[in-house]
Amino acid sequence: MIQETPTSESQAHQHIRNFSVQLSPTPRGARLARLLAVEQLRAWGLPLDPARQIVAELALNAVTHGRVPGRDFRLLLYVVAQTLRIEVTDTAGDRRPCYGTGHGLRLVDAFSTRWGWALGAHPRKTVWAEVELPPDPRRTTPSPRRSSGRR
Repeated sequence: MIQETPTSESQAHQHIRNFSVQLSPTPRGARLARLLAVEQLRAWGLPLDPARQIVAELALNAVTHGRVPGRDFRLLLYVVAQTLRIEVTDTAGDRRPCYGTGHGLRLVDAFSTRWGWALGAHPRKTVWAEVELPPDPRRTTPSPRRSSGRR
């Protein structure tokens, strides 16, 4: 199920955006998470990288290490002000994220401003990462023109 929370005019000025999708815990589901995230970021007019790499790593970890047959994983993207938060929730709360032998979480650490994980309602676990976004040029106000002193 794909869900995008509509924003009212007052919320649009606060720059709160939200996108959520539930996917199968398969390599195809991980690939779809990345593709849907890219399309949503494009729709919001946000830069694709490094979020694309972070989603790819977190989704792949969810289907590789957090997979429980028959239980989906969820991708959630939301933006508040200048921060994009990426969350991937799986149903293997007993398996803690760790650096292990792969490079996945090392890449998430390198690409994100900060990241972490939290246990949810049993048996869920959410691994999240935040990325600071560049200033929105549409929000900046033009600087006042300086007078050259000539008339």
